[in-house]
Amino acid sequence: MPRKYEVHLTRNAQNDLEYIFCYIANDNLANAKKFIRELEEKIYSLDSSPERCPFIPENTFFGTSYRQLIHKKYRAIYKIDNDAVYILRVVHGSRLLKLLR
Repeated sequence: MPRKYEVHLTRNAQNDLEYIFCYIANDNLANAKKFIRELEEKIYSLDSSPERCPFIPENTFFGTSYRQLIHKKYRAIYKIDNDAVYILRVVHGSRLLKLLR
């Protein structure tokens, strides 16, 4: 049986999703709902095989081992800790990532 992980959204990640939703909803509410639904589905799919996503390039600078799940122009940055996946941030791909400790 494949290993299952619990997926947790940090408060920062929840705030990021709310901001993204509001930003898209300013133009089109239906698109915002669809985008967030798709993104959350991908995020919660990390409950199986979270190692499938690549490490973030910033690990070299931060000394971390964070990974990223890409959805369109956004990156969900996460870490794996035992049987849990912690979504740390959800950021636009063009944004530089600040240290997330």
